[in-house]
Amino acid sequence: MRIGLLGTGPWARLVHAPTLAAHEDVDLVGVWGRRPEAAKELAESHGTRAYDDVDALLTDVDAVAVALAPDVQAELAARAAHAGRHLLLDKPLATSVTGGRAVAEAVREAQVASVVFFTARFQPESEAWIAEQADTGGWFTARAQWLGAAFAEGSPYATSPWRRERGALWDVGPHALSVLLPVLGDVAQVAAAARGPKDTVHLVLRHVGGASSALDLSLTVPPAAAGAVVELRGESGVTRLPERTQGAQQSYARAVDALLAAAAGGGPHPCDAAFALRVTEILAEAEDLLPPSEN
Repeated sequence: MRIGLLGTGPWARLVHAPTLAAHEDVDLVGVWGRRPEAAKELAESHGTRAYDDVDALLTDVDAVAVALAPDVQAELAARAAHAGRHLLLDKPLATSVTGGRAVAEAVREAQVASVVFFTARFQPESEAWIAEQADTGGWFTARAQWLGAAFAEGSPYATSPWRRERGALWDVGPHALSVLLPVLGDVAQVAAAARGPKDTVHLVLRHVGGASSALDLSLTVPPAAAGAVVELRGESGVTRLPERTQGAQQSYARAVDALLAAAAGGGPHPCDAAFALRVTEILAEAEDLLPPSEN
């Protein structure tokens, strides 16, 4: 598959570009970015070319991988889908329901494949655990803590404008929902939303099957307190999401494989644009309930 990469930031440099360049079933045709000099540097480091014009890149590829701020991603992803290109996207799909819906509708109308890289869904241990808990059922409640130190000194995301503006709800909230929804079912109601220190957000969700979940989300905890925990309690006892053993590049390679399979006629992937739109809708509902930030 001929793939073009849109984006030149830390995630593109650390994960997308090296993984796409190394994948045996992918031809990394080129790189486009909003900063031409960064696109040129990233392209040269992986033996491909930089594009000044995104439409020229779309003409030369079968699919695009996107590593851009969410709302820039949404605009270009819809454009690429309308051009008949398959989509390998990042989370969140967008930070507005309107933007997310535009992508999902473009994918449906153009009948292209889409995969959104919710990291935990492409880690073997997490994937197996989620499937097992969904089959087990009988869950009463869940707790998800996704706590990061994204702006700490030395973090590659310390200067990320969209993360500073939109905070943990939109950056790590999608990760938590991507694990909870396939196990507990869709969210029937965002029952409560409150702010904690800095960008920290606390949510209480009621799921369609009757279970409830509580989410603690932050990008600004002290580095020693960072980590992710998902715990389920129900008829079969207590279980926790296992620790991951793969790095981001290995997980992203599995997302590439998923896109290849979906594009070859394997049917929609569970983490497609339609699922990512639903995640966006839930986050937007939660955001509407939050009081104004005092930080």
